[in-house]
Amino acid sequence: MKTEATAQPSDGPARKARRWLRGLLLVLAAGFGLLNVSAYNHARAMTHFTASGPRTHQPERLSRLAKCRVLMAGVNVPRPASTNLPADLAADTRCLTIPGDDGVVLSAWYVDRGRDKPLVILFHGYAGDKATLLPEARALLALGVGVLLVDFRGSGGSSASYTTIGVREAEDVAAAVRYARGRLPHAAVILFGQSMGAAAVLRAVSACGIRPDAVIVEAVFDTLLNTVRHRFQALGVPSFPSAELLVFWGGRQWGFNGFAHRPVAYARALRCPALFLHGRDDPRATLAEGRRVFDAAAGPKEFHEFASAGHDSYVVVHPDEWRRTVGAFLAQAVGMQKKM
Repeated sequence: MKTEATAQPSDGPARKARRWLRGLLLVLAAGFGLLNVSAYNHARAMTHFTASGPRTHQPERLSRLAKCRVLMAGVNVPRPASTNLPADLAADTRCLTIPGDDGVVLSAWYVDRGRDKPLVILFHGYAGDKATLLPEARALLALGVGVLLVDFRGSGGSSASYTTIGVREAEDVAAAVRYARGRLPHAAVILFGQSMGAAAVLRAVSACGIRPDAVIVEAVFDTLLNTVRHRFQALGVPSFPSAELLVFWGGRQWGFNGFAHRPVAYARALRCPALFLHGRDDPRATLAEGRRVFDAAAGPKEFHEFASAGHDSYVVVHPDEWRRTVGAFLAQAVGMQKKM
């Protein structure tokens, strides 16, 4: 008796679907791996200064090819080099060496305007050095206060060749304050921070327990994640998940949680008078972000915004307005006589 074979349904389409799914997963895994490699390289390049080569231009000025290279390999940031002692700051300018934490040695310029006058300690921004703060120092000297311009670790005349975007730099702020309190007694100690320097000042107050008599912060970002997001937006690419990966790997490389680097949280520890200065058109740390940090500050505070100003030195862009605003704040905060 002849038996016919029962026809089985073909599983060809199912096999094709499984192969397609496996292929898709492999492509996604490869893409995610490539994103991680790019983020790791980018984070390392941003935090490790190089010995030579031109500095990478701002993202808005890069060609498409240059942007692709930056996305894959990161930026080139030569170690910020400080100039010689500036003869045009003051005739009595002195070079100082300040012992920091972790064996770091900090370089500084000091101009004394009398021990009965306040001392303003100035801290620069990312990839800068104390020479970038000379316009602010000159304006402050004209207001009758002493100044101490400090190189963060890795910059200018200080030791090391790296930056942590304000995290470990907070220890440099604390070291400078301890040095000033112990070796340079003045009527008051006021901290001035620009961008990353502002973040370091707020972190020093929150995490290092320093107690300045007043603070002035310019162009402060609210979180590290947001300022990194703006960088990717300036490159013309989606910030997610690249910004998150860069912050993650940057923190891993230096042993801290990058997502917890939040000046908006540090500001809650402020109890002294604080002046917040911000550019209305800042693309790196937006006006809304600066406002959030200001709103979080607990002590007496004032917010001043500069029209037609980005992520700039406001004393250069709006010199008269800057001097009036800062002079009035100093007069009110520490009782000094206004000199304008």
